[in-house]
Parts: sequence; structure tokens; C-alpha cells
Amino acid sequence: MTKQRILVVEDDLDIANVLRMDLEDAGFEVHHADAAMTGLIKAREQNPDLILLDLGLPDFDGGDVVQRLRKNSSVPIVVLTARDTVDEKVRLLGLGADDYIIKPFHPEELLARVKVQLRQRGSEALTLGELELDPQKRLARYKEEELRLSPKEFEILSLLIRQPGRVYSRHEIGQEIWQGRLPEGSNVVDVHMANLRAKLRDMEGYGLLRTVRGVGYALRG
Repeated sequence: MTKQRILVVEDDLDIANVLRMDLEDAGFEVHHADAAMTGLIKAREQNPDLILLDLGLPDFDGGDVVQRLRKNSSVPIVVLTARDTVDEKVRLLGLGADDYIIKPFHPEELLARVKVQLRQRGSEALTLGELELDPQKRLARYKEEELRLSPKEFEILSLLIRQPGRVYSRHEIGQEIWQGRLPEGSNVVDVHMANLRAKLRDMEGYGLLRTVRGVGYALRG
């Protein structure tokens, strides 16, 4: 089973290391960024399942990071902050943060809040226009009709629909869906994408799946 990925954006290395150990002990794959800009780059490249974000970053405020992430991503964001005021909490939630934890915090509380956010994300319906995916029921619909997909096709579509417009390379899809176990030069990804495109086309989903020649695939936003 693929580990869920958490990106920790925290410039205090002592806190970051503690977070890494606690999260890895809980079974998560953890990546770290020590500045806002690095965090934004890693969020785009690594597509984490959740971001733990410190507000007091050296290059710019964590609130700005939340705003930038929300322009093209619905990834759960849990903010770590020492600013324990009602106005600050309202501001963070208004910017698009999903939750916040006041420093200092207990590791068990942090893990509980992380798991709540991931559970909510894993069960929510994913929609893009007339395309809808229900992760719990493993059900896909287009124009209110069931789209019959193989398990891998469903996983690929779930990956693409979370960030409409983003182009995923064949390598990224292979890493995400097959955990990097595909042999070099394999055309398995292309075969699955062709099958997925044909099924969408049969339901008049013309042009929904976009191929960027020499780069990869995306769903049209």
C-alpha cells in the first residue's frame, strides 16, 4: 500500500526533525522544506497528500503560501502557529487553511488532526464538470452515467482530477500508481491512458483527457 505523503514546511530544523520522526513512526512518507518558496516548488512537484505549514518562514509569511497553494490545489493544509488570537485563526481559515495547531503542541494532537484531514480528503467526492469520482465506493460517473473503469484506470483518474490542468509525466504516473515498479521503457501507462481515453470518448467525453506530446497527460480544467 502506498504511504501517504506529508510535506513539512518549517524553517526550525529541530521542530522539523521531531515532526519527521513522529510522522514516519505513524507510517507516513515525509518531505521537508525550510522556506516558503522551496515549499511551493515541492508542493507542485511532489503532490503531497497534506501540508504542515509553519507561518514564520524566512522568505515570506505562511499565509501567503496558503493563498498561492489555493490558486490551483485543494491539498489539505494544517498551519503551525504561535499566534493564538481569534483574528489570526479567522484570517488563516479565510485564506484557505483547513486547520491550525498552536505551538507548542502535543504530538498526539498533531497526528490526530492530520489523520482527520486525510480521512476527510479520502472520502470526499471528486468532481470536474460532469465527471465525478467517489473514492469510497470506487465509482466513476460522467454525465450521471457510470463510467466502468479498471482499478488502475480509477486510480489514474483520481490522480488527475485532484489537480485539473496539471500535466503529469508518464514517470510521475508510474511512480504514483505502480509505486515505481514499472520496468524502464514500459508502455503500460500509455496503454492505460489510451483505454481511459476510449472509455471517455464512448460517453462523449471528447477532449476531457489531454495529451501533451513528449510530456504527459492532464484533465482539462
